[in-house]
Amino acid sequence: MSITDVSTQAGPQAGSQAGSQSGSQAGSQAGSQAGSQSGSQAGSQAGSQSGSQSGSQAGSGSQVDRQVGRVVVAGVDTHQLTHHVVVLDTTGRRLGDRGFEASSAGYAQAVDWMAGFGTIEAVGVESSGSYGAGLTLRLLTAGIEVIEVSRPEKATRAQHGKSDPVDAESAARQVLAGTATGRPKVKTGIIEAIRAIKVPRDAAVRDRTRGYSQLRDLVTTAPVELREQLLTLTGKQRVAVVAGYRPDPTRLADPTQATKLALRTLARRIRALDAEIDAADAVLADLVAQAVPTVLGLPRVGVQSAARLAITAGQNIDRMRSEATFAKLTGVAPIPASSGKSTRMRLNRGGDRQANSALYMIAIGRLQSHQPTLAYLARRQHHNLSKRDLIRCLKRYIAREIYTALKHDLLTT
Repeated sequence: MSITDVSTQAGPQAGSQAGSQSGSQAGSQAGSQAGSQSGSQAGSQAGSQSGSQSGSQAGSGSQVDRQVGRVVVAGVDTHQLTHHVVVLDTTGRRLGDRGFEASSAGYAQAVDWMAGFGTIEAVGVESSGSYGAGLTLRLLTAGIEVIEVSRPEKATRAQHGKSDPVDAESAARQVLAGTATGRPKVKTGIIEAIRAIKVPRDAAVRDRTRGYSQLRDLVTTAPVELREQLLTLTGKQRVAVVAGYRPDPTRLADPTQATKLALRTLARRIRALDAEIDAADAVLADLVAQAVPTVLGLPRVGVQSAARLAITAGQNIDRMRSEATFAKLTGVAPIPASSGKSTRMRLNRGGDRQANSALYMIAIGRLQSHQPTLAYLARRQHHNLSKRDLIRCLKRYIAREIYTALKHDLLTT
């Protein structure tokens, strides 16, 4: 005899007894009002008020069960102080949106909140290498796939406007549609340490260059006696001379004394920047030798070029599908520029321009004294290629060589 038959004949009490006698955990929980869906259905079929109350109490439990079985994606619009998150299900239905603080506590709250809607398939994060770096690390640590997304397209902003929820939803929809597939860089290894050291080092180099330019301009407009003394000297020679000037502090109203003070100030600044750059270079030389020794051993590849290319590739170089991806990232992938009977490629002006500059410096260095490169240049000149096209081809070859060396170093350390 079925539970339904017993419940119909004996009423609520018999239905409860039949549920406990059936031996199933769901029926027993329904009789004791524990909240399982199967128990609620049994109580409803029995027509008893107690079974109906049990089904009502099971509501929250069954909702949790549905959320556990649901797969969701999320998008995050990142800012310096706050992040905004939007969650979608796999059909594109918006489940919720909320803002969180850009802090360790806020990252944990965001992950817990997203997980409350179901199993997180992937999260699209804007600016995963800057504003979203902390959240990206938190998501990766939690075992959640992170997809790097770009800003919303102009068409999206023209139709829906600009706001944090709109941008976050756009990020989620890029992940859902599969238009965003890039993986963010891992920032927990030695490559991130190299990047951190290189940032102030490069800034110091720019400041030093600016200091030399200011020194030159002051010499050009200096009083005659100073100008004639310094005009024919090199930049370093000028620094050595003017660093020893002793302007009279009581006569600074005199342009000659004031110019001496200004020149000495610039010289001391340049010397301080020299010391800062030298210290950073020593640290970088050690770190780069540890991280990418194979790259550093390639012809005409110096510490700064190797560091720049390693930073561009990132610690997890396996996020790139092939060396063609690396070539496109560094702006050396050829772009078709054919028309009619003309078939040619042109320079790629996209990609990471600093990495592109590093490849260019390597190419120029090899063109000076690297015999295999000189032989390649002589061979390709018979193909009616301009020197610019030859350098483009050479940079593409070097990018392939660098990628192979980077992959060897970063995937084996």
